[in-house]
Amino acid sequence: MHIQELADRIALKELVDKVSILADRKDVHAQVQLFTENGISETFAGDTAILKLKGRKAMEEAFADLLKDYETVYHFNGQQQLTIDGDEATGICYCLVTLIGIENDKRIKTDIGAVYHDRFIRENNSWLIAQRIGYFNWQDKSELPLPHSGKC
Repeated sequence: MHIQELADRIALKELVDKVSILADRKDVHAQVQLFTENGISETFAGDTAILKLKGRKAMEEAFADLLKDYETVYHFNGQQQLTIDGDEATGICYCLVTLIGIENDKRIKTDIGAVYHDRFIRENNSWLIAQRIGYFNWQDKSELPLPHSGKC
C-alpha cells in the first residue's frame, strides 16, 4: 500500500465520521457540505425506499426536518471497507444509530442497525460523498424514563 492510498483511507474514514458527528450535533448545514453539490442520499428500511434526495438543499431540508423531533442523535461507526481508484472511491460502513425523542407522550429510544454504501469523489483535493445509500437493516424501540424535573 502506497502512502497516498493510506492518506486517502484516513481522509475517507474521517469524512464518514464527520458526517455522523455533524448529524449528532444537528448541524445539517455543515453536514451537507460534505456531499457533492448534486449528491444523492437514499435510505431504505428493508426493501422499502423511505428517502431519496438529490442536492445539498434538498438534503439539508429533509435532514433538519428528520432530526428536529429528537433530543439525542448518536451515530457509532464501525467496520469500513474501501476501494480507491484515483479520484473516485466506494465504501461500506456499518453504523449503529440511536435516536431519543418523545412519541405519544413517552420518551422513546430507537436503535437502528444501518449499513451505508458510499460513492466518493475527490474535488479540489478534498473527498466528498457523491452518493450515499443507507440500508436500515433492523430497528429496536424501547421506552426510557422521562427526565426528572428536579422538584420534590
